[in-house]
Amino acid sequence: MPQNSINTNVGAMIALQSLSTINRDLATTLRRIATGLKISSPKDNPAVWATAKMQAAEAKSLDAVRASLQRGQSTVDVALAAGDTVTDLLDQMKQKMLAASDPSLTTASRKLLNDDYVSLRKQIDRAVENASFNGVNLISAGNTGNIRALANAKADSTIDIDHVDLSTGGAALAGMRADLLTAPSSTDIKAMDTAMQNVTSALSRLGTGSNMLDGHLTFINKLQDTLETSVGRLVDADMAQEATRLQALQIKQQLAIKSLSIANAAPSYILKLFGG
Repeated sequence: MPQNSINTNVGAMIALQSLSTINRDLATTLRRIATGLKISSPKDNPAVWATAKMQAAEAKSLDAVRASLQRGQSTVDVALAAGDTVTDLLDQMKQKMLAASDPSLTTASRKLLNDDYVSLRKQIDRAVENASFNGVNLISAGNTGNIRALANAKADSTIDIDHVDLSTGGAALAGMRADLLTAPSSTDIKAMDTAMQNVTSALSRLGTGSNMLDGHLTFINKLQDTLETSVGRLVDADMAQEATRLQALQIKQQLAIKSLSIANAAPSYILKLFGG
């Protein structure tokens, strides 16, 4: 092909190709700066985009796990608060029982102690009955109400905390005297001690369960942060690098436009060959 041709301008073609490439790279850089992402669609890098999407979904699904664990924490906290009240009431009831075991008490004095004792017993049931959070009561009368908190995003593992009946009609307090109308015996006092031990043991188990929830929630928070950081490494743009690239591409763009202008003007010099 002749170098001096008015039909085919090789220089302009080369300059135009270069300008198109630069404009495409410049558009990519501007998109990264605008979005903050180096990979924002499958077109950028299909394999990395798919991996990032899966990991981002995993991190997002952990929100449900966190919420489940936090509900469990709140439920246990309410139960522990009520359980602590029950132990205080039992301690007061034991004091009344010991006082009522004095054989020299008058009938009137025993009646007053009995009234206090029965009132404290009723307070136990009120405290237990109201120890509910989000419709779940771990220490209510009966055997319903437990925690099955999600432990992972696949929902195939849970942290379990079982129900314990701390009402006056439950197994834990079954041996406790209903009233003090007659003088309590050493067996009655021993039964009260057993009831207190049963309650403290039950609360200890709840406390262990609460620690399990706390520890796993801490782990889930760290796992979620790690997943989000890992996704960021895959798809986030290095803004300092993109800013440097932007300046370089803008200069290249100006040079390419100048080159195209020069190449387009080249055929006009052929006129001089004809004295133009």
